[in-house]
Amino acid sequence: MADLEVRDVCKQFATRGEALRVLDGVSLDLSRGENAAILGPSGSGKSTLLQIIGTLDSPTSGSVRLEGQDPFALDEPALASFRNSQIGFVFQDHHLLPQCSVLENVLIPALATGRAAAADVERARGLIERVGLAERAEHRPGELSGGERQRVAIARAMLRQPVLLLADEPTGNLDQSTAHSITELLLEVSRDEGNVLIVVTHSLELAAALDRRLQLERGKLQPE
Repeated sequence: MADLEVRDVCKQFATRGEALRVLDGVSLDLSRGENAAILGPSGSGKSTLLQIIGTLDSPTSGSVRLEGQDPFALDEPALASFRNSQIGFVFQDHHLLPQCSVLENVLIPALATGRAAAADVERARGLIERVGLAERAEHRPGELSGGERQRVAIARAMLRQPVLLLADEPTGNLDQSTAHSITELLLEVSRDEGNVLIVVTHSLELAAALDRRLQLERGKLQPE
C-alpha cells in the first residue's frame, strides 16, 4: 500500500452553463522517499490538484488517503490538525510573516496548536542550520534574499516531520542559479526526512531533477 493514494479524483465547478470539469479521474500512488513533478499548461488544474491532495480543497468525487487515513472524513478541526501535522507546504510566494524572525516563522506550525515546546525550538534551529541559515535565525524576512526566504519556507514546511511535502512553483520567483540551489535543497531535505514529495512546476529544469514526471492536461494525469 502506498503512503499517498489518490483515486479517480474529479473536480468540477458550477458555471452559468455546463459545469466546468478541471480534474477528470486523476489517480496517483507515491510512497515515502518517492517524488514526482506535475507539469501542465496554465489553467490545466495543477494547483487545484495540489490543493486537493493537501486537503485545502475537496474533490467533487474520488478519494485521497494518506497512510490509510481519509482526511475528508474528518470534521474541520480534526482536518486542520491532520493537515498541520501530516502535510508541509512550500509555495511560490514564501508567505513568511514579516514581523517575525526566521526562527519564529519556522515555528509557526507548532505555534498554531499552542505554545512551541522545547523540542519544537530545537528542531526548528536544526532545520534552520540544515538549510544554511544558522546565522540568520533572528533576522526578519525583509533582511533576507528571495532564495533565503524560500529556504525558511522549506524549513517551516518540515517542522512537524510531515508524511507529505507539497511544493507549488517553489522556484518561480527565483533567478536560475538560486532556483537550482533551492531545487537541490528541496530534494535533499525531502530524502533525508523520508517523506513523499510532489512539486507542481512550469520549470522543465526543476521537473527533470525529480524521479517521476507527470503531465496534467484536459483533466487527465499521464506520464510525461
